Amino acid sequence: MTVWDDVVGQEQAVALLRRAVADPAAMTHAWLLTGPPGSGRSVAARAFAAALQCPDGGCGTCHACTTTMAGTHPDVRLVATEKVVIAIDEVRDLIMTAARTPSQGRWRVIVVEDADRMAERTTNVLLKAIEEPPPHTVWVLCAPSVLDVLPTIRSRCRGVVLRVPPPEAVADLLVRRDGADPTVALTAARAAQSHVGLARRLARDAGARERRTAVLSIARRVRGVGDAVLAAGELVEVAKAEAKAATEERDAAERAELLRTLGVADGETLPPRLRSQLRQLEDDQKRRATRHQRDVLDRAMVDLLSLYRDVLVVQLGAEVELVNTELAQTVRSLAADSTPEQTIRRMDAIGMARTRLEGNVAPLLALEAMAIALRPQG
Repeated sequence: MTVWDDVVGQEQAVALLRRAVADPAAMTHAWLLTGPPGSGRSVAARAFAAALQCPDGGCGTCHACTTTMAGTHPDVRLVATEKVVIAIDEVRDLIMTAARTPSQGRWRVIVVEDADRMAERTTNVLLKAIEEPPPHTVWVLCAPSVLDVLPTIRSRCRGVVLRVPPPEAVADLLVRRDGADPTVALTAARAAQSHVGLARRLARDAGARERRTAVLSIARRVRGVGDAVLAAGELVEVAKAEAKAATEERDAAERAELLRTLGVADGETLPPRLRSQLRQLEDDQKRRATRHQRDVLDRAMVDLLSLYRDVLVVQLGAEVELVNTELAQTVRSLAADSTPEQTIRRMDAIGMARTRLEGNVAPLLALEAMAIALRPQG
């Protein structure tokens, strides 16, 4: 067992990172790990951080490895924002942390799992710290692609590109680590398009599989404009409900903890001088809920794209496996009822909706336009 066991399907990247740990000549103080969602960027970054702290290069069992992987090592800072962007004050705090000498470990390691969520002004604050880091500090930035990071940052980092792992490798991990049924694990891995976290949720949660099937049923249910409007509304409501369920309990706990820290009893009127702190917490929680809602909607659109990808595969007679193997009959029916040109136009409409959501267009408007484009033509 090593810290690299859960970094599946990334043999070349793992070999490069392990070589850097073992050979000082191959080591550098700023790294940029890129790869599509689900490729394991954050898992690889944590494994790299653990290996840097471990006397044996990532044995997986020592105190340095276990605390790093658990996120409790005092010299490893893990940053993964749940908001839309990483604030400039958070980055300034990271820079101060990076300047400190390690208290226990061999390195001071700063892992930023969402480097693509930094605005240009925020990234510029980080530039000097990455360009001239202290000799004991290692920065590990993660992003979907190098284009998501400013050229001034990526030119000062050593790049490591992760690929989408094969679904068989993801399924093997789910069976080995989570005890999933092999057939369910492979179906989940394909449906998640090898996104390890999503595959794990699909393999373990029957409700998640049902919600995904309901999203994909839109392709058959939308027959006219009225159906499209209703389907878009359903998607937005589901996303809101999931965001609320995912954040409501945590929001309440954070509020109670803040009030306790401020010495205010629950239900007691908050003094005016303390209201700004509560307002700041509420603003952060709203941003977190917004991001979660966007993520849920984006995932639904990615699932729809995978269905139309399968339709196009059948229409073109391509000799590749379907993503949605359990919906093969639906895929063939959709393929028979349309042309490849229509399928591509529908995929373009889904892609446009994703772009609009990134640009802060109202979710309902973006999804209504998308759903209308999915209805049968002529």
